[in-house]
Amino acid sequence: MTRGVIASILLFFAFAALPAYGQAQDVQRAIATDPVRDPAFPPRKEVIHVPSGGTIINGVVYTASGPGPHPTFVFFHGLPGTERNLDLAQAVRRAGWNAVTVNYRGSWGSGGSFRFANTLEDAKATLAFIRDPANAKKLGIDTSRIAIGGHSMGGWVTAHTLADDPALLGGVIFSAGDFGKVGLNARADHAAIATRMNDVRETLVDVTGDSMADELAANADAWSFTNLAPRLAGRRLLILYSEDFAKPYSLTLIEAMKKVPGSLAVSAYTPTDHDWSDARISLETQVLTWLASLPAGR
Repeated sequence: MTRGVIASILLFFAFAALPAYGQAQDVQRAIATDPVRDPAFPPRKEVIHVPSGGTIINGVVYTASGPGPHPTFVFFHGLPGTERNLDLAQAVRRAGWNAVTVNYRGSWGSGGSFRFANTLEDAKATLAFIRDPANAKKLGIDTSRIAIGGHSMGGWVTAHTLADDPALLGGVIFSAGDFGKVGLNARADHAAIATRMNDVRETLVDVTGDSMADELAANADAWSFTNLAPRLAGRRLLILYSEDFAKPYSLTLIEAMKKVPGSLAVSAYTPTDHDWSDARISLETQVLTWLASLPAGR
C-alpha cells in the first residue's frame, strides 16, 4: 500500500458519516474516468474577467457537464503560481463541480500591481463575481454551494477568505504558507526574506524582494495563522500538509484549531513535496472526498 493511499484512507475514515462504498466509487470514477458526454449541456471552458481594485484580473471557469446549476469550487494559486494544479481542477469538474481559477492582480497577465493584501481582495472580488446573478446564470453556478481551496500562498488566501465569508460551504488548503509567520521572520531578518521573495517573483508586477518583505513585516500580526484560528470557528476546513518547508505552518494552524471551540477543521498528512509531485492522485482523492462530504447547502 503506497503512502498516498494510506493518507487518503485516513482522511476517508475522518468522514465516517459518508456512505463509504458508493462514495469511494464516485471519487475514483471522477479521477480516472471521463463522464458520459451530455450533448445538450457539455462541459466547457469560459474565460472570465473579474473587476478588482480598479482593474481586471483574468481567470477560467471549467463548467461541469449537465444542465446545472452546479456546486462550484474556487481555487487560489500559490506564489507566484507556477504550479497551477489544473489536474485537480479537472478532477473536480469530473466530480460534477464547476472549477474556477484566477490570477491575482499583477500576476500572469492580470492588471494592476501585485501585493499580498491585494490577493485577499481579489479572492473576495472573485466570489462577488461568480455570485452575481447574471454571471451565475451564464456559468451554471449554484451560489448556495460554493467552496474554496488553495495551494501554498493560495492556502493562506483561502483560510482568510473562509474566515470572512460564512456563506461558503468550506475551504481546503494544502501545503499552505503562513504569511504572518513569514512577516515575523522578515522583522527578524529582512535581508533573508527579501532574498527569498526575489527568488519567487517570476512575473509579479511592481514589486521587489524588499517591498514584499516590507509588506509582510508590516502585517505579520494580522496575517498569522495563530491569530486567524479563532475566526475559523464553525467553518469547515480541510488542512492537507506534506513534507516540505511549509509543514510547520500547517502544524501551527492544526494546533491552534484544536483550541478553538466549535472547530470543524480536519487534517491529513502525505509525505510528498511542496507541489505534491508524486501524490497527485492522493491529493485529488482527498479533496474530492472532502467536497462530497459537504452539505447540500449552508
